[in-house]
Amino acid sequence: MKKGPSTRQMIVDTALNQSVRLGLEGVSLGNLAEDVGLSKSGLFAHFKSKEALQLAVLEEAVGRYMRLVVEPALKKPAGLPRVRALFENYLDWIAGEHEAGGCPFVTFVQEFDDRPGAIRDILAKSQRQWRVGLASAIAIAMEKREIARRADPEQVAFELIGAALAFQTSLRLLGERGCRVRALAAFDRITG
Repeated sequence: MKKGPSTRQMIVDTALNQSVRLGLEGVSLGNLAEDVGLSKSGLFAHFKSKEALQLAVLEEAVGRYMRLVVEPALKKPAGLPRVRALFENYLDWIAGEHEAGGCPFVTFVQEFDDRPGAIRDILAKSQRQWRVGLASAIAIAMEKREIARRADPEQVAFELIGAALAFQTSLRLLGERGCRVRALAAFDRITG
């Protein structure tokens, strides 16, 4: 990798790690430049604006989510095994079992849910795609009669995402041991 692209990737990686804790708006360009060993002007040579950096961080988060949550689950057989893998990988993502150490989307949604613009648009699109993809996997499991519950697959996806967000709060904010067991029990009830 050439120096320019590798420096750019290092900046994005560092900013993503910081944004999990601080949010996209909380990433200070001065602190970021210091952390990656650049001047602020050196940082701006790679990103002409803070929004350009934020967009690159968001796109990196979406790409990592696909690589770490979705793609491994697609290797599982279609049906309930794939739905379970998607859910468990999502829990791992929330728990920080990857490079960024937590789910940046929870933070980003809080920051940008009521702010129009490119960041909100990309964030909303990524969350919509996740929900649609999960619902599609659920529909296949229902067609195979591996999920007996009679419900709209989108409703089941909504409930699974809700269980994962409850896991997020229990784990990250409340520090509750055993919350993964609770999340998996919720999965079994929701898909049963």
